[in-house]
Amino acid sequence: MTRVLVTGGAGTIGAAVVKRLLADPAFEVRVSDQRLAPQWMREGCEVHTGDLRDLAQARAATKGCMQVIHLAAIVGGIANFHKLPHTLTEVNNALYNAVIRAALELDVERFVYVSSSMVFERAELYPTPEEYLPDCPVPLSAYGYSKLTGEVYCRAAHDEHGFPYTICRPFNAYGPGEMPDAEPGIAHAVPDLINKVLDGQRPLEIFGSGEQTRTLTHIDDIADGLVTAMSSPAALNEDFNISASRELTVAEIARIIWEVCGEDPDAFELKHLPTFAVDVQRRWPSVEKAKRLLGWEAQIEVEDGITATAAWLRERRAGAPEPLADS
Repeated sequence: MTRVLVTGGAGTIGAAVVKRLLADPAFEVRVSDQRLAPQWMREGCEVHTGDLRDLAQARAATKGCMQVIHLAAIVGGIANFHKLPHTLTEVNNALYNAVIRAALELDVERFVYVSSSMVFERAELYPTPEEYLPDCPVPLSAYGYSKLTGEVYCRAAHDEHGFPYTICRPFNAYGPGEMPDAEPGIAHAVPDLINKVLDGQRPLEIFGSGEQTRTLTHIDDIADGLVTAMSSPAALNEDFNISASRELTVAEIARIIWEVCGEDPDAFELKHLPTFAVDVQRRWPSVEKAKRLLGWEAQIEVEDGITATAAWLRERRAGAPEPLADS
């Protein structure tokens, strides 16, 4: 049995990854997260709660694990990137600095660094392939730059020490697990918009023109992509876009959410708020490399995924109890 460390395992994507691993009897899981892990995770996994920025804690979390999926980071919606640029840079850099050092010292067999589509925030080639990264303009946002720096850390550790890595870049993750924030833009767009519709906001407020595009990818698809990449010999020392392939405008996403929540399609109306200094205008990745090398592609249609996400959020708003592991 292979023991896998999932840093940030109590987060939205992290919990999906843990469930995906626990569904396979070949894996046992250790979660490292300072947030309180849900009951099903505490019952099914070993849980480490130390601060991974501390090298001693990173060593303790990693010891005995053959593989690491590194998700721990400060993330969030577009407003978060502008509100906390130094904090997220400081924290994210400290996390991968310590966790990669611990993984090096303890000779892990595979380190999966979960990067971000934001490394391509200034892309000019679509659909954007992995091999475009050296030619892509450097991210302007602190978040995008911090995630790109983590990729550089992995490659540098490989070049100097033979570090066995795989880089995975999720695109526009959404799904049950992320609660909206009272401040617009702190959470990601999907929970934020679902919450606005359920609150009765009319017209529905979005940032910018609504012509910006995104490629929404359900967390269960992302989790499956990460575990597939971790387990594949073909993914060793490679990087992958882990994404669906359907490009949608923000206005189209808002309409899907509106209709999934049971609102009258004819009553759909948007109010356009001023956007932020960094608001990616187009996000559409190539997914051919993951298909070719991993045999992996996303399976969950946006309408189905948003329907499940809206149902989950309705339950949370109604005060539903913590779900069980198989729910």
